[in-house]
Amino acid sequence: MITLSWIIERLLVKPTEGTLTDVVITADWRCNGTDGTYSGTCYGSASFAPPTENFTPYEDLTQDQVLGWCFANGVDQSAIEANVAQQIENQINPPIIAPPLPWLPPVVVAPPAPAIEDPSV
Repeated sequence: MITLSWIIERLLVKPTEGTLTDVVITADWRCNGTDGTYSGTCYGSASFAPPTENFTPYEDLTQDQVLGWCFANGVDQSAIEANVAQQIENQINPPIIAPPLPWLPPVVVAPPAPAIEDPSV
């Protein structure tokens, strides 16, 4: 079963925008997925227009709030999660493989030779 997680990795802010301070204009996001030993990831950025109402001070922002802004501003959550899931599926069941060339003899790896003790030591 694939476990997905979304995180905000960085926020870019304008120090001042009119009477507001520390106004977020860009968020860098990442969606990670894992399924046992397999993993996938997708990342990007979302930009935002300066707020016209309901401004949240920078120190009061939450990751969920900023992710909500990302999803409301063009980040297609379903498509990105499907992409991450497909990355993992492609690791489990590779759609393309590179088998050995049929006209070359197979490579045989010989087991290591046993160590011979020197009786003079």
